[in-house]
Amino acid sequence: MNKLLSLFCIFALVTASAAFATPASDALLAKYKAEGASKANAEKGKKDWAKEVKGEDGDMMSCSTCHGKDFSKSGEHHKTKKVIEPMSARVNAERYTDEKKIEKWFKRNCKDAWGRECTAQEKTDFLTFLLTQ
Repeated sequence: MNKLLSLFCIFALVTASAAFATPASDALLAKYKAEGASKANAEKGKKDWAKEVKGEDGDMMSCSTCHGKDFSKSGEHHKTKKVIEPMSARVNAERYTDEKKIEKWFKRNCKDAWGRECTAQEKTDFLTFLLTQ
């Protein structure tokens, strides 16, 4: 019975992440792999989401500082107070459909939160994690 439950959980996780994948996210994951990223690790993406690092302005930051912890709700930029639309594709169907926007926001947000650009592996892990939300 435990094996059956484990298999069901694995199947549910795989189909949940596949259900929200988009042509843009698939293309970016392929691009990141070509840039040297290895197998996607959603659990690492989840940990990195909460990891606090001194940002380029000197403040301790994590992704959740602005985006929050509930992906179905809007966030707020820590300085400008600008509203950030929900990260969940379940409530924001347009979130992961434009490659250029995804890349633009990875570049800006990684620099803002971590003081540097994210690696191809980090982007792979983040994107994989976010598609399951």
